[in-house]
Amino acid sequence: MKNKVPYNYLPFEFSNYKKISIKWDKLIKSSEFTLGTFMEEFENNFKKYIKAKYCFGTNNGTDALILCLKSLGIKKGDEVITVCNSFYATAGAIHAVGAKIVFVDSDDRYQINTSQIEKKINKRTKAIIPVHWGGASPLMKNIIKIANKYKIHVIEDACMGIGASIYKKSPGTFGIVNAFSMHPLKSLNVMGDGGIVATNNTKIANWIRKYRNHGMINRDNIDFWGVNYRLQPLQAIVANENLKKIDSVIKKRNKNASFLDEHLKILQPKVILPKRLKGYMETFALYMIICEKRDKLIKYLVQNNIEAKIHYPIPLHLQKPGLKNGYKKGDFPIAEQQAKKLITLPVHQYLNKNQLLYMVNKIKQFYNY
Repeated sequence: MKNKVPYNYLPFEFSNYKKISIKWDKLIKSSEFTLGTFMEEFENNFKKYIKAKYCFGTNNGTDALILCLKSLGIKKGDEVITVCNSFYATAGAIHAVGAKIVFVDSDDRYQINTSQIEKKINKRTKAIIPVHWGGASPLMKNIIKIANKYKIHVIEDACMGIGASIYKKSPGTFGIVNAFSMHPLKSLNVMGDGGIVATNNTKIANWIRKYRNHGMINRDNIDFWGVNYRLQPLQAIVANENLKKIDSVIKKRNKNASFLDEHLKILQPKVILPKRLKGYMETFALYMIICEKRDKLIKYLVQNNIEAKIHYPIPLHLQKPGLKNGYKKGDFPIAEQQAKKLITLPVHQYLNKNQLLYMVNKIKQFYNY
């Protein structure tokens, strides 16, 4: 039986791709399959949207993070601080450049706990990577203040943050160089993988422009050994079309999230909602709440054709590579408790009011409200 409340919205997202296919036809006829005008159009539109000086399309969000780290010369022997409840890519990117991953706990909004950052800083610390987890944003002003105090860099993992804002400023514009993802289930998505790096620093931009394209300065010469991290123009076209509707997508997701908040808050303390900060616009890439009897609730919802998820049941420090690095159970109690009780509900732009109401009523029934 089809899910009455689906989590996966991609069949709806690309049910009508005529505008995309028309542009693809133009691309095919132009044969600009590497970089070129279609890529430039998207990069220019994206940097205008987030108000950044430079933007570069990459093949995925993970490589966007790696590019950010490499552009700052972060390497083996360096340390980078990040939160322990992100997706694997954040820590994986740090490991990929040879640096040591230094975790801190999450706060009650599932974001990096800024009160714990300073105690992790030492002479080897080169950067902090705050994650805009779930499409919400951490306390960026606090993070920038700490980074300035210790003269270390901030690299934002804004992979879920496209379309969000912090007092009208976009995620991915606070740090010196920052990463975004256009994975199919992100707020701005393509038909596969895609990423973006953004910076206002000209020196960093010049390095990234060359490094993501083999270090090339022209067809016959390179400045240094680089790699191929380029976004495909086919995907740039998809991203460019979806960028035109990103604000309406975020508006609808926020409307759906407000509906869920309003109907679920009466279930407290069995259901606990995170704080929604004034001046912060979320993307609701993930709508996460804390629930008693989480595992039984998940099973109940799935049985009733509601496609609920968990993001994620095991924090990064308790994953196999985290344990190998010396972390253990009890190191980050907030994230560990959240992992046992967090549930992610569908909140995407294709849900209607009846689906939302059905979902909240089933949750109320589960708790005998």
